[in-house]
Amino acid sequence: MAHDAKMEDASRGYVYLAMAVVALLGVLLTKRSRTATAQRRLPPGPWQLPVIGSLHHLAGKLPHHAMRDLARRHGPVMMLRLGEVPTLVVSSPEAAQEVLKTHDTVFATRALSATVSAGTMGGRDIAFAPYGDRWRQLRKIAATELLSAPRVASFRSIREEEVAATLRTVAAAAADGRAVEMRAALCVVVADSTARAMVGESCQERDAFLHEIDRSMELVSGFNPEDLWPSSRLAGRLSGAVRKIEASLHTVLGILDRIIQKRLQEKTAPSSAAGEDILDALLRIHKEGGGLQFPLDMDSIKLIIADLFSGGGETVATLLVWAMAELIRNPMAMQKATAEVRRAFAPAGAVSEGEGALGKLRYLHLVIKEASRLHPPAPLLLPRECSEPCQVLGYDVPRGTQVLVNVWAIGRDERCWPAASGGGSPEEFWPERFEDGAEAVDLRGNNFELLPFGAGRRMCPGVAFALANIELTLASLLFHFDWEVPGMADPAKLDMDEALGITARRKGDLLLRPVLRMPVPGSQPMEPTMRRRDRRRCDGSGEDEPWPEWRTSAGSDDGAVGRAAWPRRLEVGQRRRRHWLSAGAFFRWYPSGTEARPGVAMAWSGNARLDGETVEEQGSSR
Repeated sequence: MAHDAKMEDASRGYVYLAMAVVALLGVLLTKRSRTATAQRRLPPGPWQLPVIGSLHHLAGKLPHHAMRDLARRHGPVMMLRLGEVPTLVVSSPEAAQEVLKTHDTVFATRALSATVSAGTMGGRDIAFAPYGDRWRQLRKIAATELLSAPRVASFRSIREEEVAATLRTVAAAAADGRAVEMRAALCVVVADSTARAMVGESCQERDAFLHEIDRSMELVSGFNPEDLWPSSRLAGRLSGAVRKIEASLHTVLGILDRIIQKRLQEKTAPSSAAGEDILDALLRIHKEGGGLQFPLDMDSIKLIIADLFSGGGETVATLLVWAMAELIRNPMAMQKATAEVRRAFAPAGAVSEGEGALGKLRYLHLVIKEASRLHPPAPLLLPRECSEPCQVLGYDVPRGTQVLVNVWAIGRDERCWPAASGGGSPEEFWPERFEDGAEAVDLRGNNFELLPFGAGRRMCPGVAFALANIELTLASLLFHFDWEVPGMADPAKLDMDEALGITARRKGDLLLRPVLRMPVPGSQPMEPTMRRRDRRRCDGSGEDEPWPEWRTSAGSDDGAVGRAAWPRRLEVGQRRRRHWLSAGAFFRWYPSGTEARPGVAMAWSGNARLDGETVEEQGSSR
């Protein structure tokens, strides 16, 4: 018995010793963990709540606006938690340079949320492909085969034809005194130019295709529960965004599959690479296949085309709308840009890309830069992910952190864009800020104070394609027309609110009345009538002088004539179609020379019709 008691006491002693050792190890590990945490310098950020993290700080504002305001308090490198997702927000050129250049490879991987993964088949496209050998191969194909300078130049005739078609339709609206809804008009020309460059004339389901692309972009751009709480099954069930995106993707891939099969059945190849559209080039690479580490399969081809549609079309249309809105609000800049374009192309009678003429429009390029500074199409760029522990401006960034670059805030940073003696605070539209030394600042990612298309390895590969469309379209609109705001005596009061989305679209319709100044080739013959217009110079000097106003010989200010003429004018060099991104009706009818009053909205449908919609004042919310 005594022996058993001794054994029991010994066993109990061993247990106590083991417990003491475990407790000591726990204390040491906890202390070490706290020491490591103290040594790690995480970026500052606002206070957080359980479950939602920092989301309450973004409530009631557009995300890039709210993040700019938070950065003013917490600094240009700031850590948020959006639901479960740790998110680094950088808001200065120096911080952006470290993310996009200094540590480019660390931040080269895209953050794949649940909705983005569903819309890209797990990142099999170019925009969201994980950084690695496959992405490098896709990027090389895009840079050398699809969006190279020679390829973009080969689409010149397509751009000019589509712009000319839209100009003829706008000229008909000008003759009847109708206003134009600019976003719808610009989406038409951009989408048709893009569609013809991508898939030629074979796309019979273009409208359905573009509708599904736009629907997917709207779903991805919201704060979806699946993206904010990826570990929660309940969040996915409540939202359903992933299922909707998968349905849209199924429709898009089905349409593209029919286009590809038709192209393959035709068994006709272009006579040269210069005659290829982008689908031809992709099918050629798919067929040859030699030297590719990762074969270019049909799903990848479809996703690449969808990428180029969604990125190129939306970006260009958004930037063009903002440029026109800013020019309308700033008559001096409008006069200077218009005068420059008309001086350059008056002998030819139309704007053309030939002989590098567009490249010589110095002030027009300043306008495009300034519009890009104030209204970058993607204000937070596309999200990146930190692939390994890294430092940004001395702050530690943990692996797996989502990274957003607030290029909208950088474009309005007072340190980068100080107010000049001649005017031009960071919040004002003032193209002259890019003159002299600042004229070297470009849009191609070389200057980190101006990043509308990003920079570094994941910079938008379609910059040349986008700028070619922007320059030709904007120059043509200014060359042929003067532009007025119906029902608004002071254009400076034009509403400039933005809408929530993956791109920063203008929230309301932009209704402008065109006044034809230079005849549009191919449109109905016009007769000049004289109307006194303000011909003062940009400095305010000069006198009112007559300026010809072009009207159709059969035209009239009578509303009945204008309405009756619509179906006939729609057919003048213009295809009928319903378009994807139309924020409202394409045209709204106004009797010439009057202020805003009840009018007729023209719906862009398979058959032209009158909706009887009342026209509202430009600045009001619709």
